[in-house]
Amino acid sequence: MSELSERTGISKSYLSNIERNLKQNPSIHVMEKIAAVLKVDLKTLLEINTEMEVKHHLDKEWMEFIYDLKQSGIEKDQIHEYKIVIDFVKWHNDNAK
Repeated sequence: MSELSERTGISKSYLSNIERNLKQNPSIHVMEKIAAVLKVDLKTLLEINTEMEVKHHLDKEWMEFIYDLKQSGIEKDQIHEYKIVIDFVKWHNDNAK
């Protein structure tokens, strides 16, 4: 991170925010600098960034789901009991086709 910061002229904190998806819309100029230093095609870098956004969104959904489970009183050691329901839903969906 330090070397990338030094070579691009972009602060470590800004790069860290991009990496952690806290800065979701860095300028094309910033992305071009990063791509040049990393010696990757800008398109490749933008695809990686898009994949990270999707992952971040999914992670957020999972975190909300876990939060809802906890709020409803379900304990961690009870989650395996709900796998039966999930397996049934998968079975039902497969047989409904």
